[in-house]
Amino acid sequence: MENERLYQLALSRVPGIGPVFAKRLIEHLGDPETIFRTPTTTLEKIPGIGQTRATAIQHFKEFSILEKELAFCTKYTIRPLFYTDKDYPQRLLPHADTPILLFYKGNADLNAQKVVSVIGTRSPTDYGKQMTDTLIRDMAGPDTLVISGLAYGIDAAAHKAALQHDLPTVGVLGHGLGQIYPGLNRKLAIAMANNGGLLTEYPSGMGPENHHFPRRNRIVAAICDALVVIETGLVGGSLLTVTNALALNKKVFALPGRITDPKSAGCNSLIQTGKASCLTSGTQLLETMGWLPLSGNGASRQTSLFPISGSIATGAASGSAGELPKSLEETVLLTLLHEKGAQSLDELAAYADLNNYKVSAILLNLELSGLVVSMPGKVYKLSC
Repeated sequence: MENERLYQLALSRVPGIGPVFAKRLIEHLGDPETIFRTPTTTLEKIPGIGQTRATAIQHFKEFSILEKELAFCTKYTIRPLFYTDKDYPQRLLPHADTPILLFYKGNADLNAQKVVSVIGTRSPTDYGKQMTDTLIRDMAGPDTLVISGLAYGIDAAAHKAALQHDLPTVGVLGHGLGQIYPGLNRKLAIAMANNGGLLTEYPSGMGPENHHFPRRNRIVAAICDALVVIETGLVGGSLLTVTNALALNKKVFALPGRITDPKSAGCNSLIQTGKASCLTSGTQLLETMGWLPLSGNGASRQTSLFPISGSIATGAASGSAGELPKSLEETVLLTLLHEKGAQSLDELAAYADLNNYKVSAILLNLELSGLVVSMPGKVYKLSC
């Protein structure tokens, strides 16, 4: 097996032989060792290979370096995963440009039944971090895996929330496993290796180069069933990951935020343009994905980022005329009341960055809908 791994690593390192051509060679010749033992004249006749690539294969001389890489993997219990291995993430296989070989340290099932990738800004608000925890808490259940990129901000918040709520979580890295970047996430990475894992396409000595992270993001998009965007601006890595996910027909969800908050501008835009579903609860995601089991009476459980009663959430008749919020402003106010408890009109206007007249009108609608209760002194609280 070690000899087989050596040739698998070698195939992934030959200049000019990326995933597409490597897979084509495997299709024609069966296994990496055979590829390296095949004459140049035979290799160059394989469609797309040609003389230059065939010569690069025959002249590959880095086997001694790769033997050290395998020794490093053995020492630190890192598993090389070739794309033909059963433990390789099967969701990556339909995509031609995904890596032929990955390095994995961990114990989570990369082929879990339900895989959710969570991404967002590196400088989140308290709202973003709190909602990350709430969403992952609501999604917690058997055979669910949380994926992110181990970066500052929402990535780290997602990994921490998963560990807190007993969900395995895997970080996809933009560098080799010989280091952890950023260094401040080292303790988090160690915890993840014990309840989840660390995954990368880069060998141990490869550092965190800028061009690695867009490639890392394509794996974050491809390895999941659902991609959740918590907070992001109108440009940045998160939106590139969304573009990858949409191209791969993944379901994308985005958390709405204040229309005046630049950290939510990207999420709000994704929702407005129909590229992402507006995410209001973990349960909503589970239901949309078909992952929420029916209860004994045939009805799904209903939870939300804000405590809305079952009759309001389902629309069932029980003496309440409650309706779900219809706008981002309503969602923001309900979220603030959930997070902070009873608040005055002035406090809500300040937090939401809206004028008092606008907030008063929104609160009136929410009160008429049965979601908010007004108290003396223009103080408001959730109705349940």
